[in-house]
Amino acid sequence: MHAMSASAPRPWWYGVIYQVYLRSFADSNGDGVGDLQGLISRLDHLAWLGVDGVWVSPVMPSPNTDWGYDVADYCAVDPVYGTLADVDTLVAEAASRGMRVLFDLVPNHSSEQHPWFVASRSARDDLKRDWYVWRDPAPGGGAPNNWVSSFFGSSWELDKRTGQFYLHSFLESQPDLNWWNEEVRVAFDEVFRFWFDRGIAGFRIDVCHKMVKDPDLRDNPPATEGDSFIERAWGQREQHNANHPQNHSVIRRWRRLAESYGDPRTLVGETYVLDLPTMASYYGDEDELNLAFNIPFLYTAFTAGAIREVVEATLAALPRGARPVWNGGSHDISRFPSRWCSGDPRKIGAAMMLLLTLPGTSLLYYGDEIGMTDGPVSPDQALDPLGRRGPVRSAGRDPARTPMQWSAGPGAGFTSRGPTTWLPCGDAVACNVEAQRSDAGSPLNLCRDLIGVRRDSPDLLVGEMRFVDSPAASVLAWRRGERTTVAINLSDSPAALQDVGGRVRLGTRRERDGEWVEGRLELGPWEGAVLYE
Repeated sequence: MHAMSASAPRPWWYGVIYQVYLRSFADSNGDGVGDLQGLISRLDHLAWLGVDGVWVSPVMPSPNTDWGYDVADYCAVDPVYGTLADVDTLVAEAASRGMRVLFDLVPNHSSEQHPWFVASRSARDDLKRDWYVWRDPAPGGGAPNNWVSSFFGSSWELDKRTGQFYLHSFLESQPDLNWWNEEVRVAFDEVFRFWFDRGIAGFRIDVCHKMVKDPDLRDNPPATEGDSFIERAWGQREQHNANHPQNHSVIRRWRRLAESYGDPRTLVGETYVLDLPTMASYYGDEDELNLAFNIPFLYTAFTAGAIREVVEATLAALPRGARPVWNGGSHDISRFPSRWCSGDPRKIGAAMMLLLTLPGTSLLYYGDEIGMTDGPVSPDQALDPLGRRGPVRSAGRDPARTPMQWSAGPGAGFTSRGPTTWLPCGDAVACNVEAQRSDAGSPLNLCRDLIGVRRDSPDLLVGEMRFVDSPAASVLAWRRGERTTVAINLSDSPAALQDVGGRVRLGTRRERDGEWVEGRLELGPWEGAVLYE
């Protein structure tokens, strides 16, 4: 990774981006669902925390078969969340606190209720027919090819009225747009401009690696042992329905549009691929995504060896000028305090230090700052279609989407409605913002202080990284820049790092802050420290 000069201007997205799953963040009107005014009311918390930007899950009108990721109008706000005036207020209020706002954009597919698709399915000769992917049945009368949906079953649905199948990479209610059609590309140029002109700082682009499909719709080959665990579960390799070379031309077009603004807009891609070189390719030659999700890191075991391996591979794969992204969770995967840490506060602190001191942009998911674990959603309560449609009924992704725990008591401070929320609340008595804010040793204050140290340290913000070998296999240690060392013991046993010195600028055990170290840093189980020489 090539370091930026400490004195060079730094793009805002070099800092910390905080993901808000809007339905679950803050409810302003007592209907049990989070909304824009609720988010606005909590901006002071995010400013106090020190984040640089807020990524907001889809706000556009949606029938919610996939909870906002099935968009019925790309240039409006769902009344459940508020109005366009609320968006303007959010942008202005965030800016007054030094923060930018990113919106979620879903270009691979729309809702079946979008007027474009309503027209497209109305007749074979409709002007918008080719805006979506339609094909005749196979010679035997079945689906046009063997592609499978990420939500199980075939990716094709027969429309009996017109006698053709349409493609849906996800739910049947989410038809795929045809990105070979120039009219579709022009329409999305206008979508981008609509939101950019309102002051939205950029987009997190949903499944941006899947937009363009093989024009010949060739069958995917069967998965082999060498393929990703996801492809093995689907039984096929995504050779023809993902990562088509023309995806890059679409993203380059958007990057040019984003750069045409005096304050360039930012493109963050959900590159949901488990191959690091493929992920890295979406940065292009500094002319595609500004940031690309690192999915292999999310699925890495929380051990020193595994973390080092994926970090080294990531930095080796990235092209010159590319900035990596590190996050421990999102609305699509179990929260890191559960998945990596089993709710153990020591492990949560260690993971938080890792995420906020690696070289690159850090992405926090709402609740990460308090060590919020997966919520108590049973399979019977699940609303996520992934859980409801699977071969075995499960809670799906809903445990990672439960309401933010602001305070103890009914509704967790998320809503005035009391205990009735769109998803059940977790244990807000044991874990909430209000209680942790006054506890100097809490995950919340550790998170805030890590963000502050990172912001004030050129070493941590833009310094190059070099791993430091340790005789203790459980100690993950690295140098950042000229004067900073980070060391984390990822084990249940004490360990030490040799040949290191400096002052503990910040420790996961806060009583060590300011301690001077000469030659040997002793670390307890799941303890980390940032040293400054």
